[in-house]
Amino acid sequence: MRIVVLRHGETAWNDEGRMQGWAPVPLNETGREQATAAGRHLADEYEFDAVYASDLERTRETTERVATMLPATNVEYDSAFRERDVGMYQGLTYDTVFEKYPRFALGKAAAEAAREVPESGESLVHMYDRVTDGIERIADREHDTVLLVTHGGPIHLLHGYAKEMDVPEAMLSHEQDNCGINVF
Repeated sequence: MRIVVLRHGETAWNDEGRMQGWAPVPLNETGREQATAAGRHLADEYEFDAVYASDLERTRETTERVATMLPATNVEYDSAFRERDVGMYQGLTYDTVFEKYPRFALGKAAAEAAREVPESGESLVHMYDRVTDGIERIADREHDTVLLVTHGGPIHLLHGYAKEMDVPEAMLSHEQDNCGINVF
């Protein structure tokens, strides 16, 4: 099975360096253009048996734009592929969070930070379990090529899962542009 993973298009909060978490943030104009371009590329390169996506607004919007260019394929939206729930830190800049709340800074606190739970949010370890359970459910299905539209955090963790990395190493070792395409 081949799983093609696409990160959602850019949002205003991406551009501003804000933690989005589960916030209902739509794509900006650049993000809409990225999603359209990604859709054209994916339609030219792959024949998908199924499309799965996070159920958050920015991934829904990206998926809808991409899916219009693919042969009729149902989309299954799944909360397993959401970004990390950052709780009360949603909307703050990454710099602000890591400066004022250093216990969440993976580069400094490593494994401890991966287990930290923001108030009303979830830890990176919990997100890892959620995302890997979701990918295992997809892998158990009868597909040749699948498209998964998700977020940067889950993509970092999927790379780590494939490479048998721990959560901090997976999060710190990968970069992911908006509408970046990954093939597993």
